[in-house]
Amino acid sequence: MKHIFTGILGVEAVFTTKIEDFIKHTGPKITYTKQPLQNEFFIRSNDLLFEQGINDFEVRIMDWEGVPCFFETGDRSTVPYDLFSASFYLLSRYEEYLPHVKDIHGRFPPSESVSFKNGFLQMPVVDIWAFKLLKKLKERFPDIDVKERKYKYNSIIDVTSSHCFACRGFARSFAGFLLDLGNFRLRRVAARFLVWLNLRKDPYDNYLELIDIHKNYTIRSMFFFQFAEYSTYDKNISPNNNRFKYLIKSISDYSIVSLAASYSSANNIDVLADEKKRLANVINRPVRYSRLRYNRVDVPETYRNLVDAEFTDDYTMGYTHEIGFRAGTCTPFYFYDISLEIQQPIKIHPFAVHDYALVKYKDQQTILANVERLYSQVKEVQGNFVTIFSNELLGEEHAVNWLNLYSNVIKNYHV
Repeated sequence: MKHIFTGILGVEAVFTTKIEDFIKHTGPKITYTKQPLQNEFFIRSNDLLFEQGINDFEVRIMDWEGVPCFFETGDRSTVPYDLFSASFYLLSRYEEYLPHVKDIHGRFPPSESVSFKNGFLQMPVVDIWAFKLLKKLKERFPDIDVKERKYKYNSIIDVTSSHCFACRGFARSFAGFLLDLGNFRLRRVAARFLVWLNLRKDPYDNYLELIDIHKNYTIRSMFFFQFAEYSTYDKNISPNNNRFKYLIKSISDYSIVSLAASYSSANNIDVLADEKKRLANVINRPVRYSRLRYNRVDVPETYRNLVDAEFTDDYTMGYTHEIGFRAGTCTPFYFYDISLEIQQPIKIHPFAVHDYALVKYKDQQTILANVERLYSQVKEVQGNFVTIFSNELLGEEHAVNWLNLYSNVIKNYHV
């Protein structure tokens, strides 16, 4: 309710369970119960918010004036759905506590989600429901005080491989050379030598171009660097490499720099805390924001670990290979731990677009059309539009010029 009233609608709300206090109040008021007290604004409550633990609730999707919704309330309710329970179901990631088959990286698959199954993954339905509620409230209380919010755009650059050929040390460079040669990838062999001889810039080294784009449009940008030891899934430059450290420090002069937590740190709080501390020592400022390798969110353990490691904000809530709104919202929110029945002190910033979800589209026009659709949804509710691109994909050669595409995304959707 705080997320809906304060976070989305900008309406200050006070909560009471005392009937006499409710009746005495002369301003706008709502009852959220099974039965109305008088002829007030009434929303019939579903059982979900009054339960403890996890139960497998039936989620039957219906239509609310063209918008999917669930937890129907009945005729006496001022609004036809318990949008508070429905919002909680999505925001808390309730379905991720239920039994499900994880993918190879231990992630909750988008195909298992109620929003994907019912075709509304690409709609920030929680925000849409909130504004539909506001419309009803204004009909009953025309003088209700609302603080309007403004649309925000946030560009995130994922740096889990800062360089393709450079800075990798003799052993890793030679092994990569032999692998390319053995697979007859002669263009990569040639490109590798040109980079080694300083005759060509490393393809992943597009940081100056990215900073220039960000400066041109005055956007909020964030670079998340992986700063971890080498492992099966963590193949970035060694954190001991001075050139790598200088790169990170120089980027931090122009943009927010924070931690892309390694695959190895997902279930190891000590490794996570060590990566955070080492990165903070490089940029000489606290590291408070996190992103997880491969978007590996395991609810609720991931957020408990991030809290224990003293992160305040996380930017991992989304799907790698599907665009849309994993938690049903385009507004940052605090994570609620259902198992412990507490709100954790970490703010979740959901992203709508991950570049690897766009790879399946074959041309720039189709990609921009899909991004445009999401942007329009976020703009309609004046939410936060968060996109994630990796320097790795932006630097690779494809049919799509990804750096040009990224520039167009910034140009078209930053305001």
